[in-house]
Amino acid sequence: MHLHAQTISGIVLDAKTNEPIESASVFFDNTTIGTSTNDKGVFEISAKPGITSPLIISFLGFEKILITEYSVDKYYKILLVEDENPLDEVLLTYFDGMQKEKKLRYFRDQFLGLTKNGKSCTILNEDDLLLRFNKKTKQLTAHSKRPIIINNENLNYQIRFEIKDFSIDYGYVNVEKQVFRIKSINYEGTSFYKNIREKDSLAEDFRNRSYKGSILHFMRALRNENLKQEGYQLFSKSFVVEPSKYINVRTIKASDSVLVKLRLQLSVLYNEEVQSEMVSTTPFPVTKNTPQFKKPQDGDTIRTNSLKFVSKQPSNLPYFNTEIIIDKFGNYSPLSAFYFMGYMGNLRLGDTLPLDFKLKD
Repeated sequence: MHLHAQTISGIVLDAKTNEPIESASVFFDNTTIGTSTNDKGVFEISAKPGITSPLIISFLGFEKILITEYSVDKYYKILLVEDENPLDEVLLTYFDGMQKEKKLRYFRDQFLGLTKNGKSCTILNEDDLLLRFNKKTKQLTAHSKRPIIINNENLNYQIRFEIKDFSIDYGYVNVEKQVFRIKSINYEGTSFYKNIREKDSLAEDFRNRSYKGSILHFMRALRNENLKQEGYQLFSKSFVVEPSKYINVRTIKASDSVLVKLRLQLSVLYNEEVQSEMVSTTPFPVTKNTPQFKKPQDGDTIRTNSLKFVSKQPSNLPYFNTEIIIDKFGNYSPLSAFYFMGYMGNLRLGDTLPLDFKLKD
């Protein structure tokens, strides 16, 4: 099927002076599709059919704008407001309980990952990071007024990641001995990918291997109802189950997206090698026969807000407890509908691929 890209165009102005802003970044979140404004503040960006990622407009020193509802062949006038957040002015002059180098190590490990791809990543502007540890809440947080620039050598991507939220919650802390045991990780933000090198056959191999078994690969297989063909098996309580009995996929009228209803908890096995758990965040009435879902283990990733409860569900009732929408890129929402444990739950930014990976016009 041939997809014909259309364009979105507009002008970016300073809201205070009404002057054009040159070199403002304009991109679709978590993709390689982006551009920048010219000396007159004008931009034009290709919009592939089926993409639902927010269109982001950002410029250093100004508050970024996210456009979630956009139309092709429409001209946008975008006014950027100066960012008055005094984050850069905050200086920590006291010891908050965790050594600076240890904060950086925890951030690198849990943000980039400890896989080969994660270890091949370098953060080019670590000095822009503001890392704080709160002894009372046992939480490490990270902020940055500027996007974090990461070079992923294995995958040949430079990633601009703007942190919306990053936190590590620790289950056990001993400040005197500098012992910190991770309970859960949460990070959110917007990202833009571009190649570091024009051509790199080794990186292409790394990308293809990273794609197989990833969240992006799984979501596309889920959307296209070809889990078996793509190498996935589903398990419920250690028993192999037919996807059609636990998953319902319906097309959304006048859209390239689909509505997916799931009956969770499910175990996902890829290529008989790596296993993940999908756990619903929706609570259900508890009976004396209701089994309790497994709680997140130390080191598991929760990509949305921390859970305030442990989900529970009856064991053999034919209902779906989770609903998500998946677009043709494999982008799904809401992210808060469930969380991953196991292999997919442990993937970090160093193993992620842009949403337009392997999608050609």
